[in-house]
Amino acid sequence: MTAAGDEHAERFTLLRPLLFTVAYEILGSATEADDVLQDSYLRWAEVDLTRVRDTKSYLAQLVTRQALNTLRAGARRREEYVGPWLPEPLLLDDQDPSADVVLAESVSMAMLVLLETLTPDERAVFVLREVFGFEYAEIAAAVGKPAPTVRQVAHRAREHVRARRKRFDATDPQRNARITMQFLQTAAGGDVEALMALLAPDATWTADSGGKVSAARRPVVGAARVAAAIAGLMRKGGARLRTEMVTCNSAPAVLFYLDGRLEGVITVEIVQDKITNFYVMRNPDKLVTLAAARDISRR
Repeated sequence: MTAAGDEHAERFTLLRPLLFTVAYEILGSATEADDVLQDSYLRWAEVDLTRVRDTKSYLAQLVTRQALNTLRAGARRREEYVGPWLPEPLLLDDQDPSADVVLAESVSMAMLVLLETLTPDERAVFVLREVFGFEYAEIAAAVGKPAPTVRQVAHRAREHVRARRKRFDATDPQRNARITMQFLQTAAGGDVEALMALLAPDATWTADSGGKVSAARRPVVGAARVAAAIAGLMRKGGARLRTEMVTCNSAPAVLFYLDGRLEGVITVEIVQDKITNFYVMRNPDKLVTLAAARDISRR
């Protein structure tokens, strides 16, 4: 590798956590984000560095353009998806959600699901502006629109998200982890009434299987129905079932195994000490990225 090649690699590697986070938040897929970064690096390696005034801005724009291309190309696949579509869960290692609440909320399952309701341009503009704090001129260069138009898009996206955003609570990760552990222990005991006491009245169980494994094709809503479904699943798994607590998308999560094989992950959303949502990933194609923890960043 030449000296110039070394510098390309050094600059890209330094910003990789941020660039991955940008791509992941635009796409909701770690697999696609990895592909975008690989393609972006190949393009970056051909750039004359003497013409790059701001490496972070330049690379963020490059990654955003590639992510938008990928998002638009995959729109038809998502329309034809079997059952609920959920983002790929992101396994995080030793990252305290309370250390950067904006980052934690931006990769939460609830936020990523909400971002799915935006247009591709709205999603990219919202992420770059509200999460990463880029200037409108920088965002305009990334999405290929004039800065005044980008301001309008940002306002529209911000109002859309604000109207639908749920409360996000990452102030006490240890407490949320304890509640999740209590849920696991109660679920193992099969006491439906005790389970219901841990759930919000409108608790929801949403499972993504892509039609490839068995899972509810529609969300299960209501504490009684969700508790009964969980108790039934635990009974069905019996002694073959093993669980492991981890952190996914800045929230407590549970990996569950049958006969030693990873069958899925449940990411838990907790508000005011009650579990409000279970995001259940069963699609085997979306479980692949759980093999390794990821670094995310806004810097």
